[in-house]
Amino acid sequence: MIKSFRSIALLEGLSLLALLFFAMPMKYIAGNPIYVKNIGMAHGILFILYVAFAILIKNEQKWNVKTFAIVCLASVVPFGTFYIEKKYLQ
Repeated sequence: MIKSFRSIALLEGLSLLALLFFAMPMKYIAGNPIYVKNIGMAHGILFILYVAFAILIKNEQKWNVKTFAIVCLASVVPFGTFYIEKKYLQ
């Protein structure tokens, strides 16, 4: 289960970066909102999977409330999931 969560964390982090640094500039600078729609949908699904897996793994890894909160909050910070993968999922 931890291996799957690591993969989801990586993909969720990459999708957030793609949304922020590619899709949003394409929408507001180039006037092409289709990237926000497509990448945003993928990011939304990966975000839900990330949080669901965090809930499932919380008991398996014996995380306290603080650690669980850090893991969940990292999903909304650029590069946050990469930090979590390195620190908590090794």
